[in-house]
Amino acid sequence: MKLVILHYHLRPGGIRRIIELATPHLAKENKKIKRVVLAAGEDADPKWKRFFDKHMAPTPLEFFINSAFNYLSEQSGSTLELTRQVRDGLKNLFVESNRANTIVWAHNLGIARNLILSRELARECESKNIRLISHHHDLWFDNRWLRWPEMQKFGFRSLDSAARAIFPTTSNVRHFTINQSDASRLQKHFGKRVGWLPNLSERTPLPTSERLAEVRDWLQQRVNDKDAPVWILPCRLLRRKNVAEALLLARWLRPEAWLVTTGAASSSDEQSYFEKLTTAAHHHHWRLRLGILAGDEARKPSVAELLAVSEAVMLTSIQEGFGLPYLEAAASRRPLIARAIPNIAPDLEQFGFKFPQCYKEIFVSPALFDWEKEFERQTKLFGMWREQLPRVCRRLAGQPILLKSQKDPRPVPFSRLTLSAQLEVLAKPACESWEKCAPLNPFLEEWKKRAAAGKLKITPWPRTADAWLSGSNYARRFHQLANVQVRRVPSARTVAAAQQDFIQAKLDAEHLFPLLWSR
Repeated sequence: MKLVILHYHLRPGGIRRIIELATPHLAKENKKIKRVVLAAGEDADPKWKRFFDKHMAPTPLEFFINSAFNYLSEQSGSTLELTRQVRDGLKNLFVESNRANTIVWAHNLGIARNLILSRELARECESKNIRLISHHHDLWFDNRWLRWPEMQKFGFRSLDSAARAIFPTTSNVRHFTINQSDASRLQKHFGKRVGWLPNLSERTPLPTSERLAEVRDWLQQRVNDKDAPVWILPCRLLRRKNVAEALLLARWLRPEAWLVTTGAASSSDEQSYFEKLTTAAHHHHWRLRLGILAGDEARKPSVAELLAVSEAVMLTSIQEGFGLPYLEAAASRRPLIARAIPNIAPDLEQFGFKFPQCYKEIFVSPALFDWEKEFERQTKLFGMWREQLPRVCRRLAGQPILLKSQKDPRPVPFSRLTLSAQLEVLAKPACESWEKCAPLNPFLEEWKKRAAAGKLKITPWPRTADAWLSGSNYARRFHQLANVQVRRVPSARTVAAAQQDFIQAKLDAEHLFPLLWSR
């Protein structure tokens, strides 16, 4: 049997990490798997390819690269040309494939970065009766509405057509989600066709003291500040990572520390966000380094090694499908400061984790930014964003938190500000913003004391977690869910209803963040 793994690209990040961790276990658990083919629209760094090939031994590993599988936003050509290229690529990928000898594990088709690929992959698998595991890490209708015009441009002119591409009306597709929240919502519509498969995480031995010394020296050179503490935000530069909030917390809690992110902007959509942060950091001399692992991976430490030599790990995202840094921080025995993301926190609790430095929101005083300009800015941006929604969805959109104030200045969550307002807050001296905001976030006083004394709390790895997160249990659950027998084929009406259910929930005010309203 051949296991075909498909993703848009092989850039460093959470999905590639899951692929490299899980695939050896999948092959070991299912003895019938004799080959693994990794298909993508963009090739990986040669060092990583060599690493993964060695990691998979003795199971043979092949790479199948076709640029038409990449994000549509990064391709040229008409809809017809791209459709032809995708179809030709899939036919070559599945030569002599059938249900008996092939299983497909496709990642993030539901994020709609290439709905042509999502649609054509389902059709090709149906024509050959191949099992297709559609593994959802994120979903496009979760605060990604700026993608809607692109979807229309490439032929998906209705919500129903998008839904049919993501949730095909065929019998051979199974849907896996990485959190219970998404799984339970999909199961209401698709029943046993849906499975919850939380991401696996390995507790590997810490690097040797010699290697840690090398990585520490490498990191100190990147911040150009010998012996300065480093706090790390392990992520690519995406707006939803809410990087400015991590910088605000680092400046308050540990003024001596440098905040670094591992990845830089990985798509044109995020370039403006990256440039604005970089420009502001340079202008104000903030202790911030973005994308220290960007570029050639061959001469750089791994993320795990960087976590091990950092003083603290941060996760300030406004939305995540799973949030690997929660587990990576615990595995590396480093303190974590993180937002308690609503759809993830219950799963982490079920695994047995207790994170002592988690928070829901960081409130900031309206005296730290121009409230009137921010109100006007959000009013304009939200109006433009709302107009981009499909007409049937506009009435579902809630009212953003700041706009509910009716121009009455009051403390607001930092995460609910535009980047412009966030940068205004950061431009104030840290001692001034701390004085105004510490009373609004009383838990920070204790965290500041812990940080100064080098006593931020570490999350222990609970014994109960391995039952959920170990590689062997992940593989066993994967194959069980993949082989669930389902007779009923979902109707077009069911598919549309499932997507509508998500849309209605995700347009609630709780899920509206100005960072995501414009590029």
